[in-house]
Amino acid sequence: MAASDRMALGPLVGSIDQGTSSTRFLVFNAKTAELLSHHQVEIQQKFPKEGWVEQDPMEILKSVHECVERTCEKLQQLNIDLSNIKAIGVSNQRETTVVWDKTTGEPLYNAIVWLDLRTQSTVERLVKKLPGKNKNFFKCRTGLPISTYFSAVKVRWLLDNVRDVRLAVDNGTAMFGTIDSWLIWSLTGGKDGGVHCTDVTNASRTMLFNIHSLDWDPELCHFFDIPMKILPKVRSSSEIYGLMVCFLLCKSGALTGVPISGCLGDQSAALVGQMCFQDGQAKNTYGTGCFLLCNTGQKAVFSEHGLLTTIAYKLGRDKPVCYALEGSVAIAGAVVRWLRDNLGIVKTSQEVEKLAAEVGTSYGCYFVPAFSGLYAPYWEPSARGIICGLTQFTNRNHIAFAALEAVCFQTREILDAINKDSGIPLQQLQVDGGMTNNKVLMQLQSDILSIPVVKPSMPETTALGAAMAAGAAEGVGIWSLNPGDLTAVTCERFEPQINPEESEFRYARWKKAVKKSMGWETSEVPPNGDPSIFCSLPLGFFIMSSMIMLIGAKYVSG
Repeated sequence: MAASDRMALGPLVGSIDQGTSSTRFLVFNAKTAELLSHHQVEIQQKFPKEGWVEQDPMEILKSVHECVERTCEKLQQLNIDLSNIKAIGVSNQRETTVVWDKTTGEPLYNAIVWLDLRTQSTVERLVKKLPGKNKNFFKCRTGLPISTYFSAVKVRWLLDNVRDVRLAVDNGTAMFGTIDSWLIWSLTGGKDGGVHCTDVTNASRTMLFNIHSLDWDPELCHFFDIPMKILPKVRSSSEIYGLMVCFLLCKSGALTGVPISGCLGDQSAALVGQMCFQDGQAKNTYGTGCFLLCNTGQKAVFSEHGLLTTIAYKLGRDKPVCYALEGSVAIAGAVVRWLRDNLGIVKTSQEVEKLAAEVGTSYGCYFVPAFSGLYAPYWEPSARGIICGLTQFTNRNHIAFAALEAVCFQTREILDAINKDSGIPLQQLQVDGGMTNNKVLMQLQSDILSIPVVKPSMPETTALGAAMAAGAAEGVGIWSLNPGDLTAVTCERFEPQINPEESEFRYARWKKAVKKSMGWETSEVPPNGDPSIFCSLPLGFFIMSSMIMLIGAKYVSG
């Protein structure tokens, strides 16, 4: 590439996309939104106990370092001048909770991932304190029900169970944050002056944040008994938070001094990347989980059908806040990973599409992947995963098809709820995320919704949204968010290919399976953790007495 061509590229924006399964760093052209280069590193998930999901915050940070360095190397190989990178945005898995020591820069415990269920007993204890034991008591302030999903109960668990966290809080050295806070603090200097902040979209997923006043709520912090001194400063989604510092793995040091100026929770970032800036526009992201957001503008709309009210974005300190209705599904891409890693019926995630395509039907098999309970619209932590409708004819192809179909049925449930709350049915669904590369899944989704599914040709909309926020920030100003200036996006369109009657029949069978998945689990576990028939005193007495009578009868007859 000639020097004149390098100049023609104009300003570039980098985007850190830190998700549940992987970390990526991507670089976009601020004028054309073209993706120039990227690098991805898979992140390990740890499952120390049933229902527990953890990640190593240091591994996450190192993965960011690696992705930045490798992407910079690829750009240099393309003869692209790294000094053209003028800003960096951050998008992140939301709710995942980190507490670290500001004097050492070290995490005090593994990150507790949003999927984690260990806090169910904490949730039940807190709900008992509320009037009418109403888990939605704080929804008018937070937009959220009390659930294992959100950060406040994870912090409460850490304070109750991890001595190092309690000591650091007492000593005034503890810092709490979601993944965005941990990364921004670390990348802007860490223990040597790092910036401890978060943005409104991430703060709105903690259950400690008032979505109307746009600040931490003292009464909520008092209820959860979480000291406000450990919380990050809340800022808009588009402003300069601090400057990148050189880190050990980045040999080039090329991004030192580049401002970090955009921050959005991953689902809000995807909403921005899909350019859903108008009331009623919606997108669905297929990642580890599945998240459908519908922009409701400057009005916080509260759902009557199991959806969350969340902050969509605030693109500047002096810009208005916009809200969204959200339907959250815990398990989407994670079910494919489960088929690969737990069942071993495929060696790669891509094989699932091939297996499903070979049969084109689940043959009456239905899969409810409620590994972490059911999220929207049920909010039922007692649910567990089931596969039903099995026959001797069922094989791994049918199970693979049922797994993909489950993702689509869960999306249908959320879309139905959004249509009821808004009163205006969506005419098409905009989609993004890693799973949208699966054409069988996309066609299934259109069939089950009975509306078109529209996929952008550039699927990295989450990273794009963070880049747009960073480039548009005051003091950077290289990315215009004016509707007339936004680059038109080419899309692939999937139209329904089955009749609505068949779609409704399959959906009704799915709903029947969902009912059967509920009520499986409670937080009351026997002290030895090994439930058995003898844990029930009446049943145990009956069995033991029956055995004694049988032995006695045999003795008498002999």
